Formats: sequence, structure tokens, C-alpha cells
Amino acid sequence: MGRAAAVTANALIASVAAYVAMVATWYPETYYAILQEDGSLEWSTFWAFAVASTINAVAAFRQAKDTRRIPWFLLGLALFCFFVAMEEISWGQRLIGYRPPRYFLAHNFQQELNIHNVFSTHVRIITLKAVILGYGALLPLVNMAPPLHCRLERSRVISPPAALIPSFVLTYALYEWYPWKYTGETVELLLGLGFLFASIIALCGLSPSSGRERQPLATPLSLAGAWAVVLALGFLNASHAHRERQASSEYLGFADAEAKALRQDFVTMARASRKKLITRCNLHNRVYTYKKNYRRRYLAEGVYAGLVDKGLAAERAEFFLDPWHSPYWIRDYCDPDDTRSRSVFVYSFGPNRRRDSSATEIRGDDIGAYVLKKP
Repeated sequence: MGRAAAVTANALIASVAAYVAMVATWYPETYYAILQEDGSLEWSTFWAFAVASTINAVAAFRQAKDTRRIPWFLLGLALFCFFVAMEEISWGQRLIGYRPPRYFLAHNFQQELNIHNVFSTHVRIITLKAVILGYGALLPLVNMAPPLHCRLERSRVISPPAALIPSFVLTYALYEWYPWKYTGETVELLLGLGFLFASIIALCGLSPSSGRERQPLATPLSLAGAWAVVLALGFLNASHAHRERQASSEYLGFADAEAKALRQDFVTMARASRKKLITRCNLHNRVYTYKKNYRRRYLAEGVYAGLVDKGLAAERAEFFLDPWHSPYWIRDYCDPDDTRSRSVFVYSFGPNRRRDSSATEIRGDDIGAYVLKKP
């Protein structure tokens, strides 16, 4: 990897981290928007891994053609990147709006069709750290030792260049430090860009040149071009997701009635416990998660559950899903500077299947009902 390409790759990855840090610090509303489901951060991560998967698949084909042996490592990288890309968008669940299998509704805390959220937070953290350091730092260091380099080459293992270690270390440091809320979303994008650049460099090393030797260097232009394409596609996908998807008035009516029924359940539970509210300040949970964590069994027997008799699907009622098969949420916001101000509401993401509401208001095409609203 040439010096110019190395500087370019590390600078491009660092620039994304710097941009997100700036937005998180000075423009919290914008930061809140870009990191939401179907936001530009998520879509850019998807495209980074998706493009890396494609490039690794092409590199595997060229390695197989050159060595006449199975390119197991590059094929494994291609499958891994494809898996991560699809996990990032929950295998298209929010795009199509299908209902996930019952197992994922019950055991995935996001109630989405993805595998990584079925495992505990501890397992996910350990796995991500192992991938960042193992692939991005340890493997290049091992590859630098001549005897080990020869073994890796004979085993058809293609390591990321050592010049990318600073970017992977930066990614790991951010995840360990976690300087702003939801830093993990940024870390996933940085990791995806690291895999993307490594795949481009591997492909260039396997691309035959017009002369006798191979062309081993990726150019700064190719890396910058891939970086720009990934971020542009992420932005375009997010912009498209912001537009309202077509929804029948019947679905909108169902969601409105269901949100009002949930509101009534929260009010009834509060009265039964002789409290103004049964939520707590700054709680923000999926209703199903709230019911499980706080053992609010009445939610499974209240007004909302009674809608089953009026046509609400039993599985939607059990897991508190809206007509587009996304979870209903409960949000309780307390202003730290004004103890009298409080906003509590239940809501659905609405037909566009993404969160438009702020911490205090139901916005966009989100459909919900206020349990309490004090200015």
C-alpha cells in the first residue's frame, strides 16, 4: 500500500469520526436524526459492508483462478461482510414491513429479524472488539513477520495492510471510550469502511497488470471514490426513507386506535396504583420490553389487548406491534432544567417505519397518544 493511499484511507475514516463527534456535540437534533433506523449512518454502514462483500467475492474469484485452490479466506470475508450488511438493515424488515418470526419477537430486544441482538450485550461487545483488533490490528502485525507472512500466503490468507492499523485502533478506542451516546453506530460505520478499504487493496493486489508483474497498489483516488460512493448511497437511502410510504387510511386508523388504547392502559394502571404515572423520567422503551422488564402484566389484559376481539391480530397484540409490524414505544421525558415540564406518550413509527418524534413531541408521520404533557 503506497504512502499516499495509506494517508488517504486513514484520513477518510478519521474524518467520519470527526464529523459525527462535531454533530453529536454541537447539533444534537441532527445527530439524533442521522443515527435513527434507516438514517444515513445505518445505510452508509450497510453499503460499506455490502460493497466490501462484493469486492471480496471478486478477489476470491481471481485468487481461485490464479492459485487453482479454494479461496476460503476471501470467501469467508465476503460472506461475513454480506451477513453484517443484512443484519444492519434487519434483512429488509423495515423496508418491506413483514412480521418477523415469533422467536425474534420474543427474544430479540429490538423485535427485529437479526441474529446479533438475540445474544447478550456482553457477547456482542466482546465479539465486536475481537473483530476490530483481531482482523484490523493483530492479523497485519502477524503478517509483518517474514516466516508468518509466508505461512499466511501459502494458506491464502490476505491480511489488511499494516498502514490501516491506525484506523482500526481509532475504531477500537472510540468503542472503548464511548464519548457520546450511541457511539456504537459510528464504530460500525468506521469498521465497515476499514473492511471496504482492505478489500479494495486486496483486489488491487490480485489484479493482473498489462505487464509481467502484478499491480499491488491501491490509489488514493480509488479509496476516496469508494468512500464517497458509500456515504452518498447512505444519504440517498436515508432521504428516500424520510418520505412517507403509501399507507391506506385503514392502517392509519388502526394505529391511531391502538395508540389511544395503550394510552388508556397506562392511565388505568396509574390510577390503580394511586400514582400520577407508572413510568419514570427519561424512560424510552418498546412497550413489549417495558411490560417484561417492569412486569406490567395488565398491559396484556387491558384495553389494547381487548382489540383482539375487534380484529387485532393476536401476535401483534402479544408483542405490541403496529400495523406495519414495528414495535409501539413508550417515552417519558423530564426536562432537567424545569422539574414541572414532563412529556409522556406512546407512539408508532407510522407508515415510513422510522422514528420522526422528538423527546417531547409526536412528529412526522409517527402515530401516538400523550399520556401526560406539561409544557
